[in-house]
Amino acid sequence: MAETKEIKTALISVFHKDGLEELLKKLHEEGVKFLSTGGTQSFITGLGYDCEKVEDVTSYPSILGGRVKTLHPKVFGGILARRDNKGDQQQMQQYEIPSIDLVIVDLYPFEQTVASGASAEDIIEKIDIGGISLIRAGAKNFKDVVIVPSKAEYSVLLDILNKKGARTDFEDRQMFATHAFGVSSHYDTAIHAWFEKA
Repeated sequence: MAETKEIKTALISVFHKDGLEELLKKLHEEGVKFLSTGGTQSFITGLGYDCEKVEDVTSYPSILGGRVKTLHPKVFGGILARRDNKGDQQQMQQYEIPSIDLVIVDLYPFEQTVASGASAEDIIEKIDIGGISLIRAGAKNFKDVVIVPSKAEYSVLLDILNKKGARTDFEDRQMFATHAFGVSSHYDTAIHAWFEKA
């Protein structure tokens, strides 16, 4: 089953920006529209690319000291909506939810923060909520969405873009989803281990 999907809009929300520049350049060349938050949005516009703010889509600013940025039906609806489901598509129109075809996430560095000997308060702040939720949503809807769950996968996507343009096959998206659940599983295991010792 090699159902090809075009990438038109990418949501990018990353902690580490290194390695992102080349990927953004290729996506921009392919005409992909960018949507982002905070520091990532500033990074993208700093490179000279247009990038819509998530808060302009949701009409909510980043709140609670940055704890809530992407957690909104207009973001998650855009990722989780099934493109071949008439009811989903009608609701997207009704609530003006934009389709999101690619999600690029790099989680807060929880393990590195623990290893640095940081305080419990600092460690808890590095428990990613929005990012891990974006990863799970993108991976769940891999039939329609590409999920890049860490900077380790930037080069994998870039390779696909260089070969196929802004298009992915079903197998590509399933591979990314598999990686994504591996990332989320590892992340939660690390958090669980820290809580058991705390």
